[in-house]
Amino acid sequence: MLKTFTVDFAEFSQESLVRSNYKTTILGVEIKKHIQKAANKFVRLKDFFYIVSGFAFKSTDYEQEGLPLIRIGDVGNDFDENNMVFLPEDYREDYQRFLLKKDDIVVSLTGDGKLKSDLILENDKYLLNQRVGSLRAKENTNVLFFYYLINYYSLTKKQFYWWSNGKTQLNISPFDFLKIKIPLIPKLKQDQIVAQIEPIEKKIKELKAQIRPPQEVINKVFAREFGFDLEKFEKLKKIKNYYLDISLASQNKDLRNSVAFHQESAQFVMSELKKITKSKIKHFINEPIVLGASISPSNFDEQGEHYYISMATVKNYCLELDDSQLISSEYAKNNLNKAVNKYDIIMTRSGVAIGKFALIEEDVNGIFADFTMRIRLKDYNPYFAYYYFRSEYFQHLIHSNKKGLQNKNIFPSQIQELPMIDISLEKQQKIVDEIKEELDKQKEMKQKIESERSKIDEIIENAIK
Repeated sequence: MLKTFTVDFAEFSQESLVRSNYKTTILGVEIKKHIQKAANKFVRLKDFFYIVSGFAFKSTDYEQEGLPLIRIGDVGNDFDENNMVFLPEDYREDYQRFLLKKDDIVVSLTGDGKLKSDLILENDKYLLNQRVGSLRAKENTNVLFFYYLINYYSLTKKQFYWWSNGKTQLNISPFDFLKIKIPLIPKLKQDQIVAQIEPIEKKIKELKAQIRPPQEVINKVFAREFGFDLEKFEKLKKIKNYYLDISLASQNKDLRNSVAFHQESAQFVMSELKKITKSKIKHFINEPIVLGASISPSNFDEQGEHYYISMATVKNYCLELDDSQLISSEYAKNNLNKAVNKYDIIMTRSGVAIGKFALIEEDVNGIFADFTMRIRLKDYNPYFAYYYFRSEYFQHLIHSNKKGLQNKNIFPSQIQELPMIDISLEKQQKIVDEIKEELDKQKEMKQKIESERSKIDEIIENAIK
């Protein structure tokens, strides 16, 4: 739907970059009026904080354990180490200026214009990646109060969106972030607000402690049903040095001799799966696994009726169409062979996010992107396949088979040759039901957390009028 609005021409000159879109005019006027009418004086974040920007660490340096690296996708997730990447321990000394300190407030500097933040609770545990910033307090700053203000106050979020720039991806510079205005609240009132919020935050933490990562739920069921030895697997993953007979390099068609491909943990997983199945993915596909369609900026159309399903759309192991751009009808018509159907499985196949899966659970008008691939199965429960693909065993096979020096990739010809558990549809459904029941409980827990967070929103908004 076309959005129209009227704005005084003089308003354009009051914006530092002389931007003239909806966000910087109408929203800018709303923000300014809100601040003018507020009972409290407003000051900028730079009066209370410095900001530290992250470093562009190379993905080729990532390891399976070590120093956790906070990337943009980790912010707002309480740093779930099950989904984080790690850097060598000696980086602690080499990159000291990017080590985070206790009470730093980590903030997103890129994405969709939505402010995400987390509070650091330990000294020197995490390294900071590019496009993530860390607010470090000046003296006599009530960090907890400002963390709540950044995380929950609607006007802070509106300003973050207003300062963000970019066509395909919104970014905010560290310097602009510090220009965000916040209400100047007396210390006594700050303490009162914190005292109201802390019990709710405590309850939120208790609820979060009960949440189990989906992969943990999946691993537990698959380990029990198929005898996966996860304890031995974890031990083998930690082995960094080993000897390899050169003749083994000839046993794969690419003559691969990389550490990842030949590591003991990868060979162990493959042998474990071969004990329980002789089948491969290619035995259950309805049609060949294919890569998606490439696109140019001119193919996007805000009035379009089809989604472009990119890596960002499936980054959280589900289809998030809010993160998808719409494409023109002509582009969709010309790429119908790359359309998705209900129960297709889309996999990311390139870069750091390689190996993420999303199951298409409903009919969707969508074309999948060239850095993803489509798996269309037959005579197989798509939910069982989806959970199997997310299991730690299968994920490890993906990461041991990926190719490339800088940007890692994996291809349909490799995926189709990986083992596929071959059991009856009845047994598949039984396993699916058990996993889904447990994951639904986790969703209920997250809904309770959101309910508690809304209480904090209300406290903040009522205290600052």
